[in-house]
Amino acid sequence: MTRSGEPSVAELMAQLAANAAEIAALKAEKEALSARVVKLEEELELARLHRFAPKSEKHVDRLFDEAEQVANEDEASGEDGEVVDLPETGFATIEKPEGKKRGRKPLPEHLPRERVEYDLADDQKACPCCRHQMHRMGEAVTEQLHIEVKAKVLQNVRFKYACRHCDRTGINTPVVLAPMPAQPLPGSIATASTLAFALVHKYVDGTPLYRLAQAFERAGVPVSRGALGHWVIGSSERHLSRIYDALKLRLRSQPLIHGDETTVQVLKEKDREATSTSFMWAYRSGEDSGEPIVLLDYQPGRGQIYPQAFLGDYRGILMSDGYTAWRTLAGATHIGCMAHSRRRFIDALKTRKKGGGPPEQALKFFEQLYRIESQAKNEKPEVGETQADCIRRFRQQHSVPILIALKAWLDDIAPKVLPDSKIGDAVSNQWEYLTRYTEDGRMSIDNNLLERDIRIFATGRKSWLFSDTVDGARASAVVYSIMLTCRACGVEPLAYLRHVLSELPQRATDTDITDLLPFNFTKAAAA
Repeated sequence: MTRSGEPSVAELMAQLAANAAEIAALKAEKEALSARVVKLEEELELARLHRFAPKSEKHVDRLFDEAEQVANEDEASGEDGEVVDLPETGFATIEKPEGKKRGRKPLPEHLPRERVEYDLADDQKACPCCRHQMHRMGEAVTEQLHIEVKAKVLQNVRFKYACRHCDRTGINTPVVLAPMPAQPLPGSIATASTLAFALVHKYVDGTPLYRLAQAFERAGVPVSRGALGHWVIGSSERHLSRIYDALKLRLRSQPLIHGDETTVQVLKEKDREATSTSFMWAYRSGEDSGEPIVLLDYQPGRGQIYPQAFLGDYRGILMSDGYTAWRTLAGATHIGCMAHSRRRFIDALKTRKKGGGPPEQALKFFEQLYRIESQAKNEKPEVGETQADCIRRFRQQHSVPILIALKAWLDDIAPKVLPDSKIGDAVSNQWEYLTRYTEDGRMSIDNNLLERDIRIFATGRKSWLFSDTVDGARASAVVYSIMLTCRACGVEPLAYLRHVLSELPQRATDTDITDLLPFNFTKAAAA
């Protein structure tokens, strides 16, 4: 019997169920907020490290006391699981190479030498002991580097010829003017050498045009920033774009292409704010290519249409960092970047207060994989075997077992980590693309080759910050491409630009310019 005013059993059960649901909802909310706090703390710590800490990704042990290290290892193993031993594949341990010897290097032998002689005065050539005349027994030679930068004016004197007979008897007197070679920028005061000088300072040394204008003024040669901009854009549009287009055709025939992208800002672009972000898309041939090519392509966005338009129906191997726009090229064989995957574990390790744990374990796998890659490049092919086949065989023997163990370890810890944490982000990866490099010796393990080239562009960007116009951004893409290709080919950029800016104006637009490409410039110079 239920007393009046008291809740019934059904009502109490309903109330209990409602309370339980509310508690479960509050618990889920608490867990979500806790996970968000962890994520925000990790991002704050990474932001602080990115701003103040060294940028190197080299893995170093942050513990110095051995007892402290053992204690932390025990604590980490209790928290994150046991340490996993790497499988034995018969791979020999590589000893660390000896450090570079210190001391000043001798000056290059190819530099011209000018003797500056210093002799004693006649009254000092008497022996300080017996006062007899001394004889010269030899000489002491020291070398110093002496550099002079001098500007001069070339006076192009073109002789005129006229006919005296026609002058006396004819109505018109023909005047014939001696021709001179076509100039890179007709009507400009800049020679090919001057243009090369300005381009190298901006695109190799990272000097903004306004600083270059100041340098010209200090040398007593007033050249406006506008004139320098005209030199850059004019050189690019009139001549260097021909080299760029020829390199683009050659790049599409390469068996392997690296792809990446980085940001750039353009102030004056139609229908866009000055603060809008544009992109430099970067493309590079493989490290072992006989025709090293690095190309930048300015585009206003980061959509898939841009690599599709640049590469067309490319059907070779395409290395990228996993950004989906690259993967839309249906005809290419896509591979992922192991360095990007490793970088996520480095970030996860940085956010841990005590170090160790899963990030430390993962980095041991990556360290072994990269040691194997270093050794694979030095392996000598067997009889009837190509270098690519040799590398593939070496990877199948040593890298594949490490990758299998790494995959098993990742699958084991995946359910134990927060998905939104740095370690959770690191554990989730594109495994199929990351491991595909072991199937073909031509493939690279990562995209670091192109990232090193992009770093030169990024360093210059810190100085000039942005491009004023779209034409300027496209001109920069062309010149940067040629400078980076020269670097990849081991070609001195100033000498190369002097040559091509003198030669291209003499050649018709439909003329073959294969001999002027950077990788052929060295061969021509050697011949």
